Amino acid sequence: MTDSFTPVMRAVVAAALLLATAAMMVAVVNNARAAGALAIGRCGAFGESFDFVSGAAARKSALAKCAGNGCRVVASVQRGCAALAVDYVDPCGAHGWGKGHELGHAQNAALRSCYRDGGKECVIRTFFCDGNG
Repeated sequence: MTDSFTPVMRAVVAAALLLATAAMMVAVVNNARAAGALAIGRCGAFGESFDFVSGAAARKSALAKCAGNGCRVVASVQRGCAALAVDYVDPCGAHGWGKGHELGHAQNAALRSCYRDGGKECVIRTFFCDGNG
């Protein structure tokens, strides 16, 4: 009686192994492209990059996209999120940035930082999540 279930059991085991292999491949692909960066400059200028293979490539891209003077990378993330907030009334004034494992955490940190910097009506200027963030 057990011999009749052997082919079925073999098929179930083979299917489970194929599914596990596919899941691992997806995880490796997600982790392979999971670097991002946020660069900021004066008056709300920014550059962002995400889904890069390395942190160095992400930082270089973010700086290249930042069109203002004095741009610098303020946040690098690996499978996370980053956000920039500026004062709506005076974009050249108060600003703040934040990062976190979830978008809400990054945005809240950016807004708190902007208000600490003296902002009166801080708003999110940009945000991104990288990988599984």
